[in-house]
This record gives sequence, C-alpha cells and structure tokens, in this order.
Amino acid sequence: MGNIAIIPARSGSKGLPDKNIKDMLGKPLMGYTIEAALNSGCFSEVFVSTDSEKYAEIAKSLGASVPFLRSTDNAKDASSSWDVVREVLKTYEDRGDHFDTFCLLQPTSPLRNSEDIKGAYKLFQEKGANFVVSVCETEHPISWCGEIPDTLSLDGFIKRQQIGQRQKSVKTYRLNGAIYIADTKSFTEDSFLYRDGCFAYIMNTLRSVDIDTELDFEYAEFLMSK
Repeated sequence: MGNIAIIPARSGSKGLPDKNIKDMLGKPLMGYTIEAALNSGCFSEVFVSTDSEKYAEIAKSLGASVPFLRSTDNAKDASSSWDVVREVLKTYEDRGDHFDTFCLLQPTSPLRNSEDIKGAYKLFQEKGANFVVSVCETEHPISWCGEIPDTLSLDGFIKRQQIGQRQKSVKTYRLNGAIYIADTKSFTEDSFLYRDGCFAYIMNTLRSVDIDTELDFEYAEFLMSK
C-alpha cells in the first residue's frame, strides 16, 4: 500500500547520449529527480526503471530502489512511459506489493523540486482526484501558433482583430512533463488521463524545463547554477 514514484531512466537516448546520467553540476541528471522524490516524503518506494545495470547502480547509490531491470520490450525507442508504468505496477503486484497511487517523474525535469511534488499530491487529495498532471503557462499566446501550408502562405494565420491584443489574451497552459500522479485503480481501468477527475498542477515556467537536447541541458544547468 502507499505511493510509488516511478522514474524512467532508459540508457539508449539518441538525441543526447546517456542524458539520464550526464553530469550536471557534479550530480547525474537523474539524481535531481531522485533527490526531489525522496525529500518530498510522499512515497513508500522511489523506483528507477532502467534497462542498464550501470544506471541501476548509480540510482541505488543515490538512494533509489531498483529491485529489477526494465524488460527488453520496454527499452526500445518506441516504448512509451505508460508501457513502463504498466510493467512496473504488474511486476510489483507479482511480488505482492500494491500501491494506491503512482507518480511518474521524468528525470529530464531536474528543476522540479520536492515542494512541487508535495503541492501536486496536496491538490490530488484536496480534489479527490483520479489524476493530477503538471502544466505551466505557455511562453507565447496560443493565437500566435498555427499550421502553415506547403505554399508557406500566412494568409489568415493571425486574425486581424488579434493584432496588439497580447495583454488581453486569456492565459493558456501546456503540459511540462514534470509530474503525473494517478490513482492506480483508475489508471488500470483506463490509462487515458485527460478526462473527468483529472486536474492541473500549475508550475513555475523556469522549473518546467524539459531536457531533450544539449541546448536544453545547458539552459537547465545555467538555471540550476543560479
């Protein structure tokens, strides 16, 4: 019973090789997420899902639990985080361990901290939620975004009445990939989160950096150093 943090740390990153253990200011990248999960006090288990013995040893040295490795099937480029979650929950169930909730914490969000995790769980409890997903405000008005045809024409891309209206724009938000909390039973019944019973935990934009490229990494490292 209780809550489990699931930190997915596959070893086969293509865009930024070994990004999950890449050194950021003297600590492996995934160390920031492990530390935040442990310091939050929200979890009875902080588990790192990895296909690598090397990654597993690093995770354990940082205080995480790695009682088993990820299967080959779920260590491929096409494997989704939700495939990993299902595998983790089933493997723990087979071992006799059941968790009321899980929290998926991507290691590529190193600026998300323990207070964010605690805040998200508080919202989860206050709302009697099935799911809580972290978001942040969009960097630009959503009215500035749209599809562009093969002709590259911008005719109608922005409506005439929208010009100069940025200050009057309604706030819009995007997923930031930092926190996904789910009631295990609700997730097992239907793994589509964005439905009745799902609520947004709003995070600061600067803590919402998601690392996918070297530039993302350098930006996050710069913010971390400040």
